[in-house]
Amino acid sequence: MMRRYARFSARVGVVGLLFGLTASAYGQFLVIGDDNKLQFNDAGKPVFTEPGKDEVVIVDIKNRESPKIVAILQLMNTVIGPPTNLAITPNETLALVANSLNYQPDGTGWKPVPDNKIYVIDLTAAPPKLVTTLEVGKQPSGMAINRAGDLALVASRADNSVVVLTIKDKEVKVAQTISLGDTVSAVAITPDGKHALVTKHAANKVAWLDIDGQTVSYGQKDLAVGVWPYNVQITADGRFALTANQGNGGVTDGGAGSVSVIDLTANPPRLVDYVGVGPTPEGLAVSPNGPLAIAVALNGSGGTPKEAWFTTSNSLLDILSTEGGHVRKVGSVKAGRLAEGAVFSPEGEYLYVGNFLDGDLQIYKIEAGNVRDTGKALKLPGHPASMRGSSP
Repeated sequence: MMRRYARFSARVGVVGLLFGLTASAYGQFLVIGDDNKLQFNDAGKPVFTEPGKDEVVIVDIKNRESPKIVAILQLMNTVIGPPTNLAITPNETLALVANSLNYQPDGTGWKPVPDNKIYVIDLTAAPPKLVTTLEVGKQPSGMAINRAGDLALVASRADNSVVVLTIKDKEVKVAQTISLGDTVSAVAITPDGKHALVTKHAANKVAWLDIDGQTVSYGQKDLAVGVWPYNVQITADGRFALTANQGNGGVTDGGAGSVSVIDLTANPPRLVDYVGVGPTPEGLAVSPNGPLAIAVALNGSGGTPKEAWFTTSNSLLDILSTEGGHVRKVGSVKAGRLAEGAVFSPEGEYLYVGNFLDGDLQIYKIEAGNVRDTGKALKLPGHPASMRGSSP
């Protein structure tokens, strides 16, 4: 299907449009991390090229079907890891962006090594700008901000830990580091702000954290879920936690993926179901105000051998209904090549999906629980590796 591309205009460096944002007139943003240095060869293997061309892109979605780029910041990012290494505060004053990996020379090429940077971006500036850089644990990956907007959690993948950040106005500080004993990838905070779930993907578990104000503790409580749980989200009503399970150690082999369903209203919370989805789910999004969730399955659309039987030309968006006290798959629609991040608009009427290999932002309309491709897309300056809005 041909997609009409919205135009964008940008300079190299930090650019943007003046849009007069105030604290009471939120711009309704998306923050997108572009990785322009990783490529895939015909054997599906990653090729690491010279760094320095990545960017963080700020997109204004006030006009739902005609989003506009308002800033491009030349900051390093990576597609390696779940597409949740960034977040926006609920009041849209700040964006936090983690850079999971740095690059070092390796013979005639390059190799990735864990980084430890969190970029703090002021969204109220015109255009949005980088205001500070924090150092946290090694390979900061999945990130979540609570609904109060005063606490962020970051999964430090190479440190087997979660870093706690406090947020006050526009000041962000490192408050705690909590060891979880296993490699971690993603984190989600319950709507009431009292608990968090962290995926231990190599251990096939999620850790249960307790939150008291801005103090976070881990009582060594884990829940067994599916194989290789890479991403986690919590429904807006707080009823279910969902994990996207890639299977087979995260290796794309054409086999089906799954979504684990955890009932958070049970005492104690427990795994209650599995839902089959397409191969290698990475992106995961929940509607901010309805019984709808989206699992983004790579479906062999990138990072696979060119002639492999499971190589395809499109990712899949598997549509999950959370209505009626249980989760079930109700359909699927196609996305572009190697789709990663997925974000609902604040009222839940649109869905935005970043297609890494196509370098665009695909726009879908939600109609009576159905997800319809509008045929429109915003061309991006690079390859979208991750994406978040002001709601999970």
